[in-house]
Amino acid sequence: SSMDHKRALDNDEGLNTGGMGTVAPNPYYTEAIAEECMKTIFVPTIEAMKSEGREFRGCLYFGLMLTPNGPKVIEYNCRFGDPETQVVLPLLESDLLEIMMATASGKLDKCEVKFANKAACCVIMASKGYPEKYESGFEITIDSEVEDSVYVAGAKLTEGKLLTAGGRVLGVTATADTLPEAVSAAYEKVKSVNFASAYYRSDIGKRALAAMK
Repeated sequence: SSMDHKRALDNDEGLNTGGMGTVAPNPYYTEAIAEECMKTIFVPTIEAMKSEGREFRGCLYFGLMLTPNGPKVIEYNCRFGDPETQVVLPLLESDLLEIMMATASGKLDKCEVKFANKAACCVIMASKGYPEKYESGFEITIDSEVEDSVYVAGAKLTEGKLLTAGGRVLGVTATADTLPEAVSAAYEKVKSVNFASAYYRSDIGKRALAAMK
């Protein structure tokens, strides 16, 4: 599970976006809620498709909202979520290629899918003004020690230079044994990534950490 932060500004204020950051696992997604989702959403969805002769093999992403009246489906995607993937896959201990091949061949029940008992945090660095008007074309510099933690999105390579070319420019991810450590590490890594007009929320994971207390 993961928790996205959709609003552009701190404290969940501002306009809705494609996602300004994520944490995993989502502390609000308890075992009880997971069981409820399995019984009322996940299994019925799969069974409904099979009953129509539309057996699904692939990555089916469930975008949910946890409400006082139970979990509700916002969307389905036939792909991994963005930026949710940036915190989910780093916690995967099994081999992703083996999982995907088993999925395609209908042998997923014989394949191990194991996640580490750790936490992850991703902070999205966006262009100032996103999701409305923003400028682009600024050079991005990434310190070598954090390169393997950066997922580039709204950027382009021009004459050997990486330039901003979108609203959500990149995501910086960190994993750790605990969520507070993962959040702290992600923000520390953000300091090693720079471009003009960079903007990011300073409270990614705040609600999740409050829920844990």
